[in-house]
Amino acid sequence: MLNKKVPLRMCIACKESKPKKELVRIVKNEETFVLDKTGKLNGRGAYICNNSDCLEKLCKQKILNKAYKQNVDPSVYEKIKEQFFEN
Repeated sequence: MLNKKVPLRMCIACKESKPKKELVRIVKNEETFVLDKTGKLNGRGAYICNNSDCLEKLCKQKILNKAYKQNVDPSVYEKIKEQFFEN
């Protein structure tokens, strides 16, 4: 029987590799940033762990600036926090 290969992604906050389904994707599409819990939205994506520690580190160290190589507005971080805690 063939074993399926589990796709791994690295959290941009803690740098830990985990299965893709355990992470939350942050998508940049046409100048907006959206939290993508399904992992299927179009656009460039970066992954963070599904816990508040990595979210806090992401916001505190402004890691999206490095991941997307641009200045990300502080309001984007607040929007991502709101979306993260909605579910």
